[in-house]
Amino acid sequence: MQVWAILKPGFLALLDDPFDTKLLEIIIFDVLPASSGNVKTQVHLANHVKEHNPLRYSFKVTCGGRSTKLRTSSGAKVKEWVTAINDASLRPLEGWCHFHRYVSFAPQRGLTEDGSQAQWFIDGQAAFKAIASSIENAKSEIFITGWWLCPELYLKRPFPSHPSSRLDALLEEKAKQGVQIYILLYKEVPIALKINSMYSKKRLLNIHENVRVLRYPDHITTGVYYWSHHEKLVIVDYQICFIGGLDLCFGRYDTNEHKVGDCPPLIWPGKDYYNPRESEPNSWEDTMRDELDRKKYPRMPWHDVHCALWGPPCRDVARHFVQRWNHAKRNKAPNEQTIPLLMPHHHMVLPHYMGSRNIDIKHKNSEENLKGIKREDSFTSPVQDIPLLLPQEADGLAASNVDSKLYGPDMNQNLLDQPKFEPLVPDSQTKGSVDDLDSMHLQSEMDSDVVAHYSMNTSDEGLESPNEGDHDDCVGPRTACSVQVIRSVSQWSAGTSQPEDSIHSAYCSLIEKAKHFIYIENQFFISGLSGDEIIQNRVLEALYKRILKAHKEQECFRVIVVIPLLPGFQGGLDDSDAATVRALMHWQYRTISREKHSILHHLNVLLGPKTHDYISFCGLRSYGRLFDGGPVATSQVYVHSKLMIIDDRLALIGSSNINDRSLLGSRDSEIGVVVEDKEFLDSSMNGEPWQAGKFAYSLRCSLWSEHLGIPAGETSQICDPVADSTYKDLWLATAKENTIIYQDVFSCIPNDHVHSRAALRQSMAHWKEKLGHTTIDLGIAPEKLESYENGELKLTDPLERLKSIRGFLVSFPLDFMCQENNMKPVFNESEFYAAPQVFH
Repeated sequence: MQVWAILKPGFLALLDDPFDTKLLEIIIFDVLPASSGNVKTQVHLANHVKEHNPLRYSFKVTCGGRSTKLRTSSGAKVKEWVTAINDASLRPLEGWCHFHRYVSFAPQRGLTEDGSQAQWFIDGQAAFKAIASSIENAKSEIFITGWWLCPELYLKRPFPSHPSSRLDALLEEKAKQGVQIYILLYKEVPIALKINSMYSKKRLLNIHENVRVLRYPDHITTGVYYWSHHEKLVIVDYQICFIGGLDLCFGRYDTNEHKVGDCPPLIWPGKDYYNPRESEPNSWEDTMRDELDRKKYPRMPWHDVHCALWGPPCRDVARHFVQRWNHAKRNKAPNEQTIPLLMPHHHMVLPHYMGSRNIDIKHKNSEENLKGIKREDSFTSPVQDIPLLLPQEADGLAASNVDSKLYGPDMNQNLLDQPKFEPLVPDSQTKGSVDDLDSMHLQSEMDSDVVAHYSMNTSDEGLESPNEGDHDDCVGPRTACSVQVIRSVSQWSAGTSQPEDSIHSAYCSLIEKAKHFIYIENQFFISGLSGDEIIQNRVLEALYKRILKAHKEQECFRVIVVIPLLPGFQGGLDDSDAATVRALMHWQYRTISREKHSILHHLNVLLGPKTHDYISFCGLRSYGRLFDGGPVATSQVYVHSKLMIIDDRLALIGSSNINDRSLLGSRDSEIGVVVEDKEFLDSSMNGEPWQAGKFAYSLRCSLWSEHLGIPAGETSQICDPVADSTYKDLWLATAKENTIIYQDVFSCIPNDHVHSRAALRQSMAHWKEKLGHTTIDLGIAPEKLESYENGELKLTDPLERLKSIRGFLVSFPLDFMCQENNMKPVFNESEFYAAPQVFH
């Protein structure tokens, strides 16, 4: 049979018909395994295959652990194909078979004016509204992947006023318009997690035939039980993507007010009123039914950071999704015709036969519509722009059918018996990045409506961003930046030939090169110093070395780490079913302040009290009435962001936690982005003039304004992040004062006064007896606070005391449970029999 091929710098695609977009197979080029440097051992994508039959001419393309064997009509054509494929994959240097900075699959973007832009969002309200707006404007394709996805999630609130903003409703509307929607869900181990991805898949598949869903991995066939797909991505039309810490699921929507109550429900319906410390629902199917009693229990406020990308970095993220989708399709649904293989977007290269054997490469300015379909998608192009494709004569060679196992997991496929190919040699004059041509012709090829929505201007004037003008303190400026996509993937998660840990490399490199300060927000902080034989990631070592360097050189240098006060898992700390909570606390305190492995232990030995001039740990907490006239309650604000800001000039945002699970590459799959500013403004650093980056500086100032309770427009007091007046007199002083007030009112857990499980039991018993009802972490205030003044009992309204709280910042309790030397699971707890790596 006749088979047509498309060769591009990023992939080799095989089609049965050049006017049919359905792929028979696609080989997406990936980083090649390292070779010794010897010419004889040089690793190539394509290689000649010696056949026993001298009349058969074959070559093999190997990538990502998969080998595809192809045959053509002569030895000369084999040579042409092998040369063309290897040239396409290895040139230019920005190509996909080379590692780039941080050992990433993706190159730096935005080094030239290529349209690379970024915009930040703080908390769910701002990010979800932007995502909803982009979905509403989708014209072609929507890619979604996440650790957890809830189809009934409202992206705009109050939810009674925005019924059409529910995720399933938004997707249904677009699917009916012909938009193709691809959703990749993490398939959890049900005994360990209750996110019920099967329910989500069924709901999504019932929306419309244009919604396609895969769950991955299959645990038995892959042998993957402990690790997860942890990325959170929404990609629309290859034009805009959203990346960061927010899954499209319950519990994530929040505002910068971080309210603890919602009774009667207006903002958080049903199970979206969520507090995993108190209870994880056993079923997500009856979503509008409350899991928690709103009059007794606070929700757990959720703090997160998300980011939107435009231009080449958006297409890099989409390429990652396509790579993961195709890997899951081959393993999960190899013969499922309704689940297609996907093709990443690049500048299209097609053969244009002119009645002879000479090859004429036709460059098109956008992805072609190889089939005259009406809907707008990645192939859409006027019919007159499609080159005439004429197959060459078959030279009398017989052709067989495509192997029925084409999509199967067989790692050495004999794809075709004797297909007829012409080599597609890339244009030798094409220079620069593989996406340069995309960005050059992007606007001219886009529909005028798409241009209006996805404007690629790099100035502030006239920018049309999803949330332009809304939530100014939670939505950043859309700025031209240098952007690089980084990730954690391996063979099991993305089908790559080797693990990629570029997020880990980026963290360590950026910390080492920081000049003045490092600001980190993360859900976890579990890392190791050099010589630690258990924890393998070295973020902690990089921080430790950088602080010692600052001390040696007498530099003013600050490291601020903001993390959750407690792990966001169910169970009181002394409960029999809370082994996971205790295990995570063990590894986190081991990193921060306990044992010989901790950073504070080592710094205190060398620096003594000066340690806290260099590094501090904080959390976030909120309070409020559960309903009018109801009890006053508090809860930690769960820090779920995965963020690092360096010197107000650079930001790392993504899905990756600071632990081995996220950073080693071979475990959880993750994706992130390094955003480096190109536009600067006047600021100060330790009292000296400093050029701060527009993206990073505005993000930090907005975060600190929220955490410190600083009104909009009064950020001058935090413009210098390292000055004593900011770091000591404002940041640390606010955290300390807020912590004292919360302790006076609630005696809430965790705190520095409780050093053992026995003391915790005593405190819990005391407050339960006194209050009658409290929360799992002592989050209910007494009706009146008791104090003595001049020997007389004085009763005070707790809200009067709480009025002195500024923002949400509190100190992280370094001495909490300090007498418990080992909080790891013990033999009579089921968690004891799980691999220890699960917890770190």
